[in-house]
Parts: sequence; C-alpha cells; structure tokens
Amino acid sequence: MTLTELYDIIRDRQQTPTTTSYTASLFQKGEDAICQKVGEEAVEVILAAKGQGRERLIEESADLAYHMLVLLAQQGVTPADVLDELERRHR
Repeated sequence: MTLTELYDIIRDRQQTPTTTSYTASLFQKGEDAICQKVGEEAVEVILAAKGQGRERLIEESADLAYHMLVLLAQQGVTPADVLDELERRHR
C-alpha cells in the first residue's frame, strides 16, 4: 500500500463515516484529538528510536504516518501538497 492509497482510504472514511471506523471516530473527535494523537505518536517514534529496536520503530513510524495523514485530510492538505513542498525545498 502506498501513502496515497492510505490517504484515499482515510478521505473515504472522512466523507462516508461508519460507527465501526477508528478513522471516522478521529474525525468526529475533531482537530484537537487528531493533533494530540500525532503528538503522542511522534513521542513514541522517538522512544522507539532510542532503544526499543528496529521493529518497534517501524511500528511506531507507521502509526505516526497514519495519524499525520488523518491530520492532513482534516486540514484539506494532500500528500501531493507535502511532496510539492519538499520538491520546492530541494531546488
């Protein structure tokens, strides 16, 4: 799965929420809850990198990437927007 495919799934959950969707529940809780999750996951990535091993770092990085994509979707920002900015900085 690519980040773009995951983002598309996240957007689908945002636009057609179900009661069983964790993603939809994040959108329902709102921006503050989503930002809090991004912060928590960022800290967990740092802790994993500082001694919890490669597998834990991979797991926590996946969690952070997912929650970042939820935040981007909530703000109406696409992964392409972020990649465009990285490209701009590279020039």
